[in-house]
Amino acid sequence: MSGRATPLFLLFLCLTLGSVQNQGSSQDAFIIQYLERRLIQMEERLNQCEQNTLGITQKSFDLSSEIRGCVSSLSMLRSEVKSQVDGVSVRVERVERELEFLENKIPTQSHIEMEEALLEQQIKAAELEQLKKKAEITLENDCSTALSQIKSLKIVKRTGDPNGSWFKDPSEGSATVYLLSGIRNNTVLEYKSLKQFTKTSAAPLKVVQLPFSWQGTGHVVYHGFLYCHKADTPNEILKVDLLNGTVVDSTLLPGAGRLPVYSLNPNTYLDMAVDELGLWVIHADPEYGGNLVITKLDKGTLAVDHTWDTQCRSHDAEGAFLMCGTLYVVYNTRYGGRSTIQCLYDIHDTIHSSESPVVFFPKRYTSHSSIHYHPGDKQLYAWDDGYQTIYKVETRRNDGIVAE
Repeated sequence: MSGRATPLFLLFLCLTLGSVQNQGSSQDAFIIQYLERRLIQMEERLNQCEQNTLGITQKSFDLSSEIRGCVSSLSMLRSEVKSQVDGVSVRVERVERELEFLENKIPTQSHIEMEEALLEQQIKAAELEQLKKKAEITLENDCSTALSQIKSLKIVKRTGDPNGSWFKDPSEGSATVYLLSGIRNNTVLEYKSLKQFTKTSAAPLKVVQLPFSWQGTGHVVYHGFLYCHKADTPNEILKVDLLNGTVVDSTLLPGAGRLPVYSLNPNTYLDMAVDELGLWVIHADPEYGGNLVITKLDKGTLAVDHTWDTQCRSHDAEGAFLMCGTLYVVYNTRYGGRSTIQCLYDIHDTIHSSESPVVFFPKRYTSHSSIHYHPGDKQLYAWDDGYQTIYKVETRRNDGIVAE
């Protein structure tokens, strides 16, 4: 009896264990399927999150680009507004100078209401004073002359860079020759005379090393002082004592330095000049379409005496000079050619460009980097592709060309 019970018990145990295992397998499969569904749902959510993140990142990038564009546009607008404000400021200053000039010319109400006898007396006194002044005027200071033609050409020497300037001090009694080579330098060479300068092996009388660099080729020396455009500044003019190379005065020229004064000399923004009336500076004004502007300066204080806007364009111009208060502009081509004077402007309004013939330079097909007029010699000192050249000019009285 006990022997039969044992196998039956074992059989029952095996069946019980198998049933338990089958139940366990079903539960495991259910758990696995549940976990797989949860994992799939998590992956879907992660993908959705990633897509949302990419969308937000793209929107942020687009917004950032738009903001950068707006900032750039605002910067440009700010620059334009600043430029316009500067232009308006310059215009206001000029209008103020014009008003002051007109106020000095127009008599006040009290003067208009003067008694006739007193007025006639004053007129006679003024006429007498004017006659006295005319009697004291020498030929050198007589500014009733105008340019007639460029008479002759003389090549003096070839030295220095392709661009530069050379000239004599136009003050009375001075024979010193000055040479400034290049478009940016700090060295001024002095020669005792033109004769010494023309010698091939002649060493300069003096070499002046300045504590700063000048820019362009529009310099002059007047009464022993160098007037030049300081490098790395838009419109600062310096007055330098050449005895010791020190700066004695400086000024900022309103409205200048935004455009090269001549399109064929792109490194010169301010062109200094001297004529029978004194010290001048020529520059181009973008507010007038790039036309040239001339300003009369006080040689002692560098104060602006007066400014004139001309109709002469800077495009295709290579240089200019003044003679008796008349601006003569020299034109050429960017490839080099025969230089011509095609535009002039007379501050006294007695010579008109439309009534004056074109003046041709002697037949030398090249270009000038600087042209300086000497009122005493009646000559032009020009830098011609590295050649130092002198042009003899012929003048005439301008009484025959009077504005109608």
